[in-house]
Amino acid sequence: MSTKMSVFLTKVEAAPVWGEKAIVSFSEQGAHIHQGEGHDLGAIQRTARRFVTQGIKNVLLAGEGWDLESVWAFHQGFREPKNSTEFSWSPLSDADQAELEARIKATDFTCEIINKSAEEVAPRQLATMAAEFIRSVAPEGTIKARIVKDKDLITEGWAGIYAVGRGSERTSAMLQLDFNPTGDENAPVYACLVGKGITFDSGGYSIKPSDFMTAMKADMGGAATITGGLGLAIMRGLNKRVKLILCCAENMISGRALKLGDIITYKNGKTVEIMNTDAEGRLVLADGLLYASEQKPELIIDCATLTGAAKYALGNDYHALLSFDDELSHQALTSAREEKEGLWPLPLADFHRGMLPSNFADLSNISSGDFSPGASTAAAFLSFFVDDYKKGWLHLDCAGTYRKAPSEKLSAGATGMGVRTLARILTQ
Repeated sequence: MSTKMSVFLTKVEAAPVWGEKAIVSFSEQGAHIHQGEGHDLGAIQRTARRFVTQGIKNVLLAGEGWDLESVWAFHQGFREPKNSTEFSWSPLSDADQAELEARIKATDFTCEIINKSAEEVAPRQLATMAAEFIRSVAPEGTIKARIVKDKDLITEGWAGIYAVGRGSERTSAMLQLDFNPTGDENAPVYACLVGKGITFDSGGYSIKPSDFMTAMKADMGGAATITGGLGLAIMRGLNKRVKLILCCAENMISGRALKLGDIITYKNGKTVEIMNTDAEGRLVLADGLLYASEQKPELIIDCATLTGAAKYALGNDYHALLSFDDELSHQALTSAREEKEGLWPLPLADFHRGMLPSNFADLSNISSGDFSPGASTAAAFLSFFVDDYKKGWLHLDCAGTYRKAPSEKLSAGATGMGVRTLARILTQ
């Protein structure tokens, strides 16, 4: 058993011997994180990450000054995908301890399932694991879940999920989970949460280069994030009826795979011509949004690792927010700021809905022309599958879900970013 290193917080500046503006120093007692007067949570997270890179993987957060947010900051920096780190902390208040444990449980689920290989998490496994996680945190008797799979998807009209996944040997699946803490089976649905669950994205016949395919086990990051968000909201006391809809498929190449020029006819009668098989996320989300609209909720939120355009715009530090509902967007951005998570608005306007022309169908699945605003037109495509797209609908293009390389604050792999923001939106 390895010996734990004690880590202390201090507002005193480090001695010059440790370097100019050093944020960490060491003594016989252990390590000292120098926050300065500003209670710098970033210094804590950067130090935790530095410990991991230096092989320090078992620590005790000791002494005064450790509160909910500082312990959480340390956890974010100390977490790594091989699960080789361990830390403990001084007792917090009961409320803060419960909140910290809830955050860790929800984000650990999110990160661990994203980091797993596509061999471990096929579409049906993703739907099953998400349902099991929500059951594990919800009060007994509040969860009903069904998984629609394989050809039953066609029978029930979910043509997008079936079409995207038909090229894979692993069957596609749609999770329809109902969290209803009211005790009234006729209670109105407050929110529907829709997640893109592409467990591996080869790009299909519009195949990705290897460098772009290496992280595609994480293309189900939207489904994982929105599941984690619901789980945290439940642990925070969510008392409204919410439905979780995950659209799960594997985008592969075979003789049965989706082809360029194919046309999908959706449950609402919309026809879509496939002009790029690598724009598959919107095709499965369309089914989820149609199901969500059938529930007549006050709020629809979808989460997806949808476009490279959002990642090029925002990097790994922010998720993109696109919505026609300005008031709801403001609430979401405020929630992200209060939870200290990255969320940034990108434009979405009516004219973006006119940028998806097809000669053979109602819509193309991609926009055309030079300098096409890919994140905006992807969101515009989704709007055709939301009954009242101008009110009560938020689309999150999750650019910050997964990092191919570590940063000074985070390890490589899944980040868990967005879980807390979603929980706050649901519970505020």
